[in-house]
Amino acid sequence: MKSVSHPRPAAHGFKRIDLAYVELASSENARDINRDIVLEIIRSRQPVARADLARASGLQPSTISAIVEQLLDEKWVKEGAIARRPRGRRPTLLSLNDELVILAADVRPHQAIVALVDLNGRFLTREVVPLVSEPERAMQKIMESMETMRAQHGDRSFEGVGISMPGRVDPETQRLIMAPNLKWGDFDVKGAVEKRMDLQVELANAANASLLSELWSGRLDGVRDAVLVTVSEGIGAAILANGQIITSRSGLAGEFGHSPIDPTGPRCGCGQHGCWEVFASSNAALRYYAELAPKGRALNIHDLLRMAEEGDEMAVAAVSRQATALGRGLRLITASLAPEVILITGDLTTSWVRFGPVVQAELEKNMLAGRAPRLAITSDGELSRLRGAAAVVLQRHSGYHRSAASSARRSRRVVNATK
Repeated sequence: MKSVSHPRPAAHGFKRIDLAYVELASSENARDINRDIVLEIIRSRQPVARADLARASGLQPSTISAIVEQLLDEKWVKEGAIARRPRGRRPTLLSLNDELVILAADVRPHQAIVALVDLNGRFLTREVVPLVSEPERAMQKIMESMETMRAQHGDRSFEGVGISMPGRVDPETQRLIMAPNLKWGDFDVKGAVEKRMDLQVELANAANASLLSELWSGRLDGVRDAVLVTVSEGIGAAILANGQIITSRSGLAGEFGHSPIDPTGPRCGCGQHGCWEVFASSNAALRYYAELAPKGRALNIHDLLRMAEEGDEMAVAAVSRQATALGRGLRLITASLAPEVILITGDLTTSWVRFGPVVQAELEKNMLAGRAPRLAITSDGELSRLRGAAAVVLQRHSGYHRSAASSARRSRRVVNATK
């Protein structure tokens, strides 16, 4: 097969499909990549006509027609309104099929948020589920919530289940391999849910899911190198390098939170002492407050942030100390990856106006050289992990980068646009 350069349209959201490197592609690979491109353009430009898809993608009209028919058969897209044109045939417009839905769960050590999400990222329903520490019982409660949602929306088509986990997931086996704050050991989350729900289940690390949510929404258009940091009971990170999410063969890429920065510091859940997350996580802020106000009442992080916003001096001091540690630890990221953008998501972002400048000052102060990366927070805060769980299903089931390995390979291929 002949390799040819492929046009790169400026469609919203399209820049992240990286076709910068030339490599011979099989006809099957070319079909997969073309399908990915067409679905991405529909998502970003909907409603859109077939002729506009051909112009935006550089693909032949016959190729577009075949791909669209496949997407219609698989219910990823639907036909809708008729476009008004001054002359000639009026085309039928295509958009994502919002009757196709995903069950999503954001699992944390003490609670899970379960939701039903459509292909456009809209939440149809959402429920907070308190969890116990024992994994079988915890997952039973999550699945009961999912079954209720499925029964309440029986008129919808269910594509699968996406679960965001506070730990690292092996990209090949889809097993949880490291979750110091969850301590679920070898429990097979994917197997348990698939057996009961009879739907395909996709697991993802919470930080990677949040980063995928940002990409899917188009908020990182034009950015090729970024790191997203989750701040909750621990510190997690996800890496976007040269337009690709990096997970590594083991799925452990991005574990900056478990990088020791002070060997004399508190013991971390991973077994080491003085990891970044024991100084910069939400649990760290609660520990600081307990040290400053030993007679104060027991708090959760939302109580502490509310008290800080209300001007409680001890709460402000505790969260400021957390923010300082967060900004200082970003040197791990800037020195090793030098991203264009660092995104923060999680608990602390609810008080970002007050504490964001503390993080920014530490980031700038600890640069090796040059300007600091742009620092920002995700627009939907805690919901980014939940929306990302749904996006993982969309990504893997619709054809986007079906595995971490294929993702790396696809970024070096060129589509034969005349195929």
